[in-house]
Amino acid sequence: MKNILIPTDFSENAWNALIYGISFFKKTHCTFYITHVNSISTNSGGEAAMYVSQELLEKTILEESNEKLEKLLKKIEHLPLNTKHKFNTIALYGFLTDHLKEQVKEKKIDLIVMGTKGSSGLKAVSIGSNTGNVITKVPCTIMAVPEMATYHSVKEVGFPSDFQLKYDYRVLDILKDILFLKNAALRLLHVSPRGEKMNASQEENKLLLLDYFKELECSFHFVTGKKIDESIQCFTESRNLDLVVMVAKNLNFLERILFRPTVEKVSYHTKVPFLVIHEA
Repeated sequence: MKNILIPTDFSENAWNALIYGISFFKKTHCTFYITHVNSISTNSGGEAAMYVSQELLEKTILEESNEKLEKLLKKIEHLPLNTKHKFNTIALYGFLTDHLKEQVKEKKIDLIVMGTKGSSGLKAVSIGSNTGNVITKVPCTIMAVPEMATYHSVKEVGFPSDFQLKYDYRVLDILKDILFLKNAALRLLHVSPRGEKMNASQEENKLLLLDYFKELECSFHFVTGKKIDESIQCFTESRNLDLVVMVAKNLNFLERILFRPTVEKVSYHTKVPFLVIHEA
């Protein structure tokens, strides 16, 4: 049984992430916790709030959220019945990352599934500020689903790495479970900006990964490219990858791929979901 948390803002993007998560685990017994967090910053302030107590304001907002969640459950009921899936709803008021941290502990959450806004909704970062905050601040594996992504069978999974760090076995176990679940192949990828050979430590970490995943189809790929994110995008498209996996431990490498100060063009993750695994 897996416990999966799916934050929603009731948008089409959030609905798409929900459908993707349900489809991805269609053969797995799961409890889905569909969660809506009302942000304090967007609901406080203004003249109206001056005449309403904080308690009454919060009560009213949560009542509205619960009504929307009930409607969402009815919409889910119209999907093909899956007896392996159970759905619960949670309405909260406060800061998104704080509440998600609490829910991860309280509900023993295995995975968070979130939608990303894609290129059209981007301002400061490539994946949206909410998803970016959850990835960096909530110690839980997260699957980020782009608004353009539709679920189909997962056959090839990409794992870009700079191979500078050894990975905890718990991290690798999470990835291995997904590969076995989907009967998918793993493609390890190293991008070198100037085509330099890997050093001894990197070679050792590469061999450790190849050995760990030897029960599965697993291959190593070396790509030369000045921009890591663009190189990964090209590799993802050329291999027709279905999922890209990264590890939060290597935050510098992660940020070079997912976060960009400006949006020059549509990045690879606007079509292909990515999974970020935390060690804690």
